[in-house]
Amino acid sequence: MAEDDVLLRKGHYQARLARGSDDIAAAQALRTLCFCTHGWDQDGHDPICTHVLVEDTRTDMLVCCFRMMVLTGGDHIADSYSAQFYDLSALHAFEGRLVEMGRFCIHPTNNDPDVLRLAWAAMTVFVDRNDIQMLFGCSSFAGTETKEYLDAFAMLKHRHLAPARWLPRVKAPNVFRYAARLRRKPDVKKAMMRMPPLLRSYLMMGGWVSDHAVVDTQMNTLHVFTGLEIGAIPPARKRLLRATAV
Repeated sequence: MAEDDVLLRKGHYQARLARGSDDIAAAQALRTLCFCTHGWDQDGHDPICTHVLVEDTRTDMLVCCFRMMVLTGGDHIADSYSAQFYDLSALHAFEGRLVEMGRFCIHPTNNDPDVLRLAWAAMTVFVDRNDIQMLFGCSSFAGTETKEYLDAFAMLKHRHLAPARWLPRVKAPNVFRYAARLRRKPDVKKAMMRMPPLLRSYLMMGGWVSDHAVVDTQMNTLHVFTGLEIGAIPPARKRLLRATAV
């Protein structure tokens, strides 16, 4: 394996870039396992994305993967995977480089929090190398029933909605307009328990979300558009991420 492909190593894990079709197939296999899709999990974005694999070096087991698509500016936002589900016309005015992170998953038998930390550190390396100003994607809740996530959605409404200048509008035919419908005050403990780990990480760094969730029956998820302006990440959090990435 070429050393240039390795983003970083920590303990018995390493994060590296996929090198070819075998690596991409391995990522697709893990995605299929995690997302329980009907058939093989692949789409037209796979060939044009950069894929990151996190492996356990003791066993060579793939424990996490995600893909990234770099856009040179907001005028290319319609090319993203997320644009299938959200009206992202507000982001056309974004002038910096963006990267869409998608299909993030961790092997269901792996509960080591270091895997998520390493994945974010690898993303930090990629963001720094490519002069990225915004990270975005779809953050998913398992299943399509909203009832068990109401406190989480209430917290998103009260604390984490996108700024008006970037707010995605409704495009998908089946959505849960939680910002308009929910009147409850969130139970913080319940909200954080039900918040997906990836989304929780975005929010801790100052990320924001759409005011509605897409009900994706094909993937059996509810997902919200999630954005993170790199310049808005708190300095202490940036230092922690970069410390992990060395």
